[in-house]
Amino acid sequence: MKKFNKVVSACLASAMALTMLAGCGDGAAQSADSESGTFKIGAIGPLTGAAAAYGNAVVNGAQIAVDEINAAGGINGYQIEYKGEDDELNAEKSVNAYNTLKDWGMQVLVGSTTSACSIAVSENTKADNMFQLTPSGSAEDCVKYDNVFRVCFSDPNQGIASAQYISDHNLATKVGIIYDNSDVYSSGIYQKFVEESAGKNYEVVSAEAYTQDNNTDFSVQLQKAKDAGADLVFLPIYYSDASLILTQANTMGYAPTFFGVDGMDGILTVENFDTSLAEGLMLLTPFAADATDDLTVNFVKKYNEKYGETPNQFAADAYDAVFIIKAAMEKAGVTPDMSVSDICDAVKGAMVQIEASGLTSSKMTWDASGEPNKEPKAVVIKNGAYVSAE
Repeated sequence: MKKFNKVVSACLASAMALTMLAGCGDGAAQSADSESGTFKIGAIGPLTGAAAAYGNAVVNGAQIAVDEINAAGGINGYQIEYKGEDDELNAEKSVNAYNTLKDWGMQVLVGSTTSACSIAVSENTKADNMFQLTPSGSAEDCVKYDNVFRVCFSDPNQGIASAQYISDHNLATKVGIIYDNSDVYSSGIYQKFVEESAGKNYEVVSAEAYTQDNNTDFSVQLQKAKDAGADLVFLPIYYSDASLILTQANTMGYAPTFFGVDGMDGILTVENFDTSLAEGLMLLTPFAADATDDLTVNFVKKYNEKYGETPNQFAADAYDAVFIIKAAMEKAGVTPDMSVSDICDAVKGAMVQIEASGLTSSKMTWDASGEPNKEPKAVVIKNGAYVSAE
């Protein structure tokens, strides 16, 4: 969405383009917050710790969407109450956060942010028959239950799309790979990337692994890529490890093109990292903050004003997630007095009928697998900022 247990649709309510077709459902079980006449939506992510850039982006992006929807009249005329909880990038704590939100009266979950946490929580949402939409949990098992959908690409799709993008844009002749084989996110993307690379216009010349027990010295992995002549190094990993790799590559005088995936988003926020070393780094991501369409411009402006920073793709995924939930709820005609289970059955039925246009794609649809259908994009870091690679 992962190592960091990922391991980060919409637009303005007035400009949101959501086309819906048909669908509905029914169910039974827990009671909703009918007295307040509001929908209660919760979010879970790492708000503290090493992956806080992801969790805070998700919680903040969702908040902006909630504010816009409420200002425009809500969902089916009902306002949204919204609450985010910290899981500290820990699966057990993510389940605890879920239970806290459940006690609060949550009816729909945006989360969890990272894959391992999302998978752990899905065991509970499945048992409770609560609708769950993870913005950024990308491991395949995040959507193994029929009540769980996602906004982001799955890990396999990221590996496939990265190989295709590198080939289609003639970015390299020889590719090295450094990946974390202790992490389902990283190893899953790596495997699909290698499979998809067969027959492409580049050669994979090195593939070196590490684990979270030895993620401070990457000199061996870098030296093997350098000795093999890799002019591009693929990094299907997270930004904190990547910042060390870029720093150590610079120290040894090795300057290939570095190419990452969505877990790379956040590298410009790493404390004490010389961001000039990330110049030219590319990453596959569905969102570019420098895009000039009105939807992106307005979202970036609002996010900057509210939180004092430029939003990343995790914020965009979460913003889209809330609007996707709105579209599905409106299609299904749900109301706050319905049970959690009834809402879930109705919304998951509507999900396969709606078409959404948002920040992360101009067209998103879903099938019963919970996987989104959307186009891949890439950004490159120039002058210390993410810009579209196209």
